[in-house]
Amino acid sequence: MSDEKAKRESREQTPSPSEKSLTSKERDTVAENSSLSSLTVYSIILREGEEELERPKISLWWSGVAAGLGISTSVLAESIIHANLGPDHPYLTLIASLGYSFGFVLVILSRLQLFTENTITVVLPVLAQPTRNGFYCSARLWGIVLAANLCGTFITAAIFVHGGILPADTLTAILEISRHLATLTPAETLLRGIPSGFFIAAIVWMLPSAKRSEVLVIVMFTWLIAAGDFTHVIAGANEIFALVVNGEMTIFTALLYHISPVLIGNIIGGTGLFAMLAYGQVQEEM
Repeated sequence: MSDEKAKRESREQTPSPSEKSLTSKERDTVAENSSLSSLTVYSIILREGEEELERPKISLWWSGVAAGLGISTSVLAESIIHANLGPDHPYLTLIASLGYSFGFVLVILSRLQLFTENTITVVLPVLAQPTRNGFYCSARLWGIVLAANLCGTFITAAIFVHGGILPADTLTAILEISRHLATLTPAETLLRGIPSGFFIAAIVWMLPSAKRSEVLVIVMFTWLIAAGDFTHVIAGANEIFALVVNGEMTIFTALLYHISPVLIGNIIGGTGLFAMLAYGQVQEEM
């Protein structure tokens, strides 16, 4: 047993001065309502990451496609609010950004494979045991999930633009939002992708401690991504693909100049910053 583990065992078994006056049932209540330690949260996410790395390729693919379809709900909900409030509403951005949270709530609570969640979940097992097979399995999962997510967002973009299922004002709002994203330079989309990657990784880290407030946590931080005009590779791909299927952009331009920079930014924010910091704060306690 490590010294740190022994200290934690001792703290758990030794009641504090105030706890000595409590009944055993009351002490159990105190334990149940205590916040999860960083090491506990790390262990939960590490276990989830190990399970994801062992899933069959076909399961990852279809879960990723479903996530791409589901995350497009963000663009749809945001556009519906945008269309109904009108472009002159003084708080249009702040209110419409709430719609951006819909797709993330759907995808995260449905346990679907979203690429930006995996910038922390499947990275922690590799940081814990950096083996060649671990790097291969992580790269395999990233590749499958990213391709599946993009496939799902492309399908929904085509349905939005050519499916004839949306009111004209909603479709117009989708294209307006998409054109705004397309005005950003590759450098701008990369830099704005870093906070998004960090926030999504933070959501993954916070959910084990959310205690039935999961929806609120997801809504708060995904609203911040939209309201702050930050960029998310999968939700943003749906917007960019809408311009592709509308004939305003080539697929090459979409992938190279708009999607790839955001991808890099999200990885830097999710893996390069948050995952490394999360691992760093617990490695001496293990």
